[in-house]
Amino acid sequence: MAMYELIKGDDHSAVATDPNNDHLAIPIEDGHGKSGDNKSLKSLPTGAILLPPSPESKRLVSLDVFRGLTVALMILVDDAGGFFPAINHSPWDGVTFGDFVMPFFLFIVGVALGLAYKRVSDRVVATRKAILRALKLCILGLVLQGGYFHGIHNLTYGVDIVHIRWMGILQRIGIAYLLAAVCEIWFRSDDEVDSGYSLLRRYRFQLLVGLTLTIFYTILLYGLYVPDWEYQIPGESSALKTFSVNCGVRGDTGPACNAVGMIDRKILGIQHLYRRPVYERTEECSINSPENGPLPPDAPSWCQAPFDPEGLLSSVMAIVTCLIGLQFGHVIVHFKDHRDRIFHWLIPSFSLLALAFALDFFGVHMNKPLYSLSYTCVTAGAAGLLFVGIYVLVDVYGYRRPTFAMEWMGMHALSIYILIACNILPVFIQGFYWKDPQNNLLTAIGI
Repeated sequence: MAMYELIKGDDHSAVATDPNNDHLAIPIEDGHGKSGDNKSLKSLPTGAILLPPSPESKRLVSLDVFRGLTVALMILVDDAGGFFPAINHSPWDGVTFGDFVMPFFLFIVGVALGLAYKRVSDRVVATRKAILRALKLCILGLVLQGGYFHGIHNLTYGVDIVHIRWMGILQRIGIAYLLAAVCEIWFRSDDEVDSGYSLLRRYRFQLLVGLTLTIFYTILLYGLYVPDWEYQIPGESSALKTFSVNCGVRGDTGPACNAVGMIDRKILGIQHLYRRPVYERTEECSINSPENGPLPPDAPSWCQAPFDPEGLLSSVMAIVTCLIGLQFGHVIVHFKDHRDRIFHWLIPSFSLLALAFALDFFGVHMNKPLYSLSYTCVTAGAAGLLFVGIYVLVDVYGYRRPTFAMEWMGMHALSIYILIACNILPVFIQGFYWKDPQNNLLTAIGI
């Protein structure tokens, strides 16, 4: 299973490759030809294992479609979010369409893990491979989002290690993938599964890990003392300008004095955080809120402070999202009837949504930058319902033609993310110009 499968995936509804096996598992009917085709059999690579024809060996197309739909939503948010605030990321509390992208990816990774690690013959080897895949993702994310590339309007590249951004989207996915993979490899029993209760019992240790992480996150978020702090940004004539932020509180979930930001400043260093915080579009920090705009005359001191939306403490709840997706993958493995699968998906999905709105009502607001508990629940519940809808449409009723584009995008999700979302393709195109760097194709079409 290659690194790219963390997002792209190699998910099958029932037959999944063993992570410890380097052979190719090729169903006769879905591999190189129909059963009995001698030419096809001769063309099989050395070491290939023939699997008997089985309807269970078909790829879980709905997961590819879901992944592709998430990629399309990500591109829409990146390109059109600035024009339509309803789909752009929420400045702080509350959720918009854009705030579902990251949790959807994490949920999908969890579902794929449940299928890929259905059978593990050597736990140590599988763990070692999972660590290597997570490291590859983190290194790739560091190159793409650490500041090495300077954007589509700047042909220079390179990053000062003193200011490199350590965290990012792929790093968060890599961390969540690793923890969920370790749970799937080591924390499951051998109990037989014939009902929803027995499914919970078989994976009770994974559920305990998710509960422990949630409690750990909640204790730190509401229990840590956040002292006063300060930061510096370049001012006029390149001179550094210092701002002081007064806190001295516990349990604050506002932009300035939350424990999520404090932990990142203490451990990662404020110079290594994302320099364009989402809260710069709040009413306190922008006269054009919820869009970017000039600072109001009475703007608070924290408006321009760095803040990483993929920080350390918030990534704890991202792991929980991945673990929830993992449980949805278990349903596919242990239940073969469509009705059983749908039933065991709908119950937790609606339960998570109900819990999310209850928490929000009682003051635990949905918040993406903090990755709050209510945000975790609402996005995971929405992911579950959307996955059920796509599954019914594609895998139950077989409507693949209308979703072919999404399926293709889902099978090439990481490549699309690198080329489009990380601006690698635009930067490459911009590198070819006529006499002057401004005379390039991107400038001609208004990008």
